[in-house]
Amino acid sequence: MDASKLKHRVTIQKRGVSQDPDGELSDGWVDVAVVWADIRHQSGLETMKGGAEASVVRASIRIRYREGITSGMRAVHGGITYDIKAPLPDLARKEHVDLVCEVVS
Repeated sequence: MDASKLKHRVTIQKRGVSQDPDGELSDGWVDVAVVWADIRHQSGLETMKGGAEASVVRASIRIRYREGITSGMRAVHGGITYDIKAPLPDLARKEHVDLVCEVVS
């Protein structure tokens, strides 16, 4: 894997219980890891959902190989949130994981 392509810092998050500065607990997103990544926007389209126009942007995020990433998690970079639809690990060489994502809007 060419590490020079991993130019973006991405925060991987999962659903969990978080605590605010006052000690209050609430359901929310909890950071799992901050990793270097290569983000590629693959396609975009506009559709109708529930009578309203909605845009869908698909992206692929490549990170170094790591276990424990599942669909339902999300990746955050530069104010953009990506829902992870499927992690596709490189099982043969264990060099990377490609995250199939959609931009949350």
